[in-house]
This record gives sequence, structure tokens and C-alpha cells, in this order.
Amino acid sequence: MTVRAPGPPALGLRERKKQRTRDALIRVALELFTEQGYERTTVDEIADAVEVSQRTFFRYFSSKEEVAFAVQRMVEEEFVRSLALRPPEEGPLDAMRNAVLGSWDGVGEVIDRIVPVDLYLRTFLMIESTPALLAVHLRRSSEMEEGVARLLAEREGLDVDADPRPRIAVAAFCGVMRVTGQIWGKGTDPTLEGIRNLTERYLDQLGPALAPHWRGPRAGG
Repeated sequence: MTVRAPGPPALGLRERKKQRTRDALIRVALELFTEQGYERTTVDEIADAVEVSQRTFFRYFSSKEEVAFAVQRMVEEEFVRSLALRPPEEGPLDAMRNAVLGSWDGVGEVIDRIVPVDLYLRTFLMIESTPALLAVHLRRSSEMEEGVARLLAEREGLDVDADPRPRIAVAAFCGVMRVTGQIWGKGTDPTLEGIRNLTERYLDQLGPALAPHWRGPRAGG
């Protein structure tokens, strides 16, 4: 049975209004970034499109960079929450696999509330093709991987700085996730179900890919 992280508490009227403004800023920013380019889009343009002041924008986000990664950050947070709740008897790779697959419902809710799936896909491709954002993406990925490695080490009762296995496991797992994201972005099924199925299929091959020899029947054959 998959244990889901408890959802956020119900918001009051004031909080709901702030949430709607924040979501609108994210949606409009991503639309502008993907249509005319990240570098060519200004904070003023984003704020004007939502009919708020620049000052209001900066109440929610410190920079264009932060809003560009807002949805991705929420997706990552959903995965980490799910991983923290995995049963202790699961091994590290199984826990990460089950966490990412088990969190897709929550991820879908997060994305659908803020942006259409096709805009999420276009944002992913935009980040990959924008040098300034790609550098930030790689740095953020490294920081998240370190956090996940420390979480796994804590689950297993290990010292992450003395035992290399948590970082190695996370590096292998996140490598698969990066590959599936890139393939999904270039594929013909731009749906969350599409990336979930692709992720599951590739994670199923993580063990076989680490086997000493690959000779024999092909994967999936």
C-alpha cells in the first residue's frame, strides 16, 4: 500500500487569494518565457500581464530565475515528501522508485492547478535550451541529490560521508530520471501518464543495466 503524504491544510480566503496571485504569476511567466525567451522577458512584463505591481511580484519571488523553477521545485518537494514516508523495510533503490511512481498523482495535481501539462513540457525544454537556466538546473539537481543521499543514509543508519553507497545510488537513480525527462521532452506523448510510464520502464532496467555483462536477451525482449 502506498502511503501518501498529508495534504496542506485548508486555506482561508486571504491565503487563497495570495495563492491565486502566485499561481497566476507562475503561469504567465512560463508562458512568456516559452513564447519569447527567458532572457527577453522582464519582470515588468510578467507583473503587467497579471495586473499587479513589480513590488507584488517580488513579494512572491526573488527573481525571474525563482519563478522559472517554481513548478519544478514543487514536483521535487512532492518526491522528497513521498520518499520520507516510504516503509523502512524497502531498500534504497526500491524506496526511490516507489516514491517517484507513487507521487505522480500528487505531482499531477500540483501541475494541473497551476499550468497545463503542455506548458510544463515546454518549460522543461526551455530550461534545457537556455544556458543560464541549464546551469542553475544542474546546480539545483546536485543540491537535491545531496539532500536525497542524506535522507537515504539516515533511513539506513549510515554516515553519508563515510559510506559512498547513498550518493552512488542517488546518482544512478537521478541519471535515469534525467534520461527519461529528456526522452519525454522529445517524444510524441506529452502527458504526465506518458512520462510516468516511461519512467517506470526505464527504472525497471536500472538493475539489469548495472549487471556485469549485457550479453543475452535484450531488455524487454
